[in-house]
Amino acid sequence: MALGPGSCPDLASLREHIGDCQRCSLAASRNTLVFGTGDPRARLMFIGEAPGKNEDLTGLPFVGAAGKLLDELLVSIGIDRSQVYIANMVKCRPPGNRDPEPLELEACSPFLARQIELIDPVVIATLGRFSTHYVLQNTAPISAVHGRLFRIGGRRVVPIFHPASALYDGSKRGVLAEDFRKLRAVIDRVESGEDHGGPGTSVASGPLAGASSDEAPRAEAGSLGITIEQVEPASADADEGAPAAEQQSLF
Repeated sequence: MALGPGSCPDLASLREHIGDCQRCSLAASRNTLVFGTGDPRARLMFIGEAPGKNEDLTGLPFVGAAGKLLDELLVSIGIDRSQVYIANMVKCRPPGNRDPEPLELEACSPFLARQIELIDPVVIATLGRFSTHYVLQNTAPISAVHGRLFRIGGRRVVPIFHPASALYDGSKRGVLAEDFRKLRAVIDRVESGEDHGGPGTSVASGPLAGASSDEAPRAEAGSLGITIEQVEPASADADEGAPAAEQQSLF
């Protein structure tokens, strides 16, 4: 009986398990499988959508202009790229940089789920609309959820605009910088012992402010097997009176 990715004890064995993957149609058009890179015990993990042209050629995530901006944003909060882990929803470039299709996501999601389990990050940052929609299983605009803290199965997820968006719209650079400061604040609160990650723990200044009922996250069936426990804005300033969101099932 073939063993699944859950049997892999570390990232190296998971990469070996994936091998020269032929599990979906992306194998026919890719040059290089982009597994992910970074600290295998990173406190902060980024999840993007899919490799682009440069990544497909090098086998490394975020190596183009967007990757350079990501590096600059990390330095601005006192973190080096070598201290984080970066992966994507799918590990092969979709033709023409289109969105990954459902069967491609289904084939790749067990590997991403195992990467998350093995790395066990303090905070996961989803980069852009697509990875945010998939991880949170909702269709809220990234503009409505960026910089907010989602508690998912004991993990913390903060959606962020994709760095590439700031390359086309300079006004988003300031928003990205602020969201990265929030990431730093969330990490610092955990490491200081102020946020133990349990249900009902408040790390925010209020509930999901500014979101209408249509914008609020909707939990649906999916593939990572985790649960939304609480949804709050990410902030360094806690408001002990802030109400927690009701528990919702995710994936």
